[in-house]
Amino acid sequence: MKRKMILIGSLATLMLAGTTVQADDGHLAADRIDEALKQGTTFGFQHFQEIEAKERDTIEIEGWLDETWQADVRLSLENGESLEEQRNRRDGGAWGMNEEDVRLAMQAAVAEGLVEFEEIQVDRDGRVEIEGIDADGREIEVRTQQGESGLVEVERD
Repeated sequence: MKRKMILIGSLATLMLAGTTVQADDGHLAADRIDEALKQGTTFGFQHFQEIEAKERDTIEIEGWLDETWQADVRLSLENGESLEEQRNRRDGGAWGMNEEDVRLAMQAAVAEGLVEFEEIQVDRDGRVEIEGIDADGREIEVRTQQGESGLVEVERD
């Protein structure tokens, strides 16, 4: 009996721990991209290279504040507070997506079934990659070209 109680207690603890991890899993609903963009532009971002969901209400943004300052910032979506910040002066000029580019890429991903995103990023050639989860809980990766609403490729796991 004692062994059974320990086993049940251990199982309950593991289930509770699993639930806690799921509640804070580094995904955000796709429709929260506007909140992320608002916090990013309020902070000063003009060009977005990467937006990553860290926790339910925390994002990390990498991008350019102007033509010479690049930043990597962790922001609270609740209040816009900067939780962590790093700025670097760079030569070569700013690059990345503007707000409209981010929205176009997210629209393409949502049209393919994305409901939560983990990360959206762009490379110097304008290739945009969005990683997230579909309605069935499966991982989905959508690749588009910056500034275009046309879909390039979808991968599901």
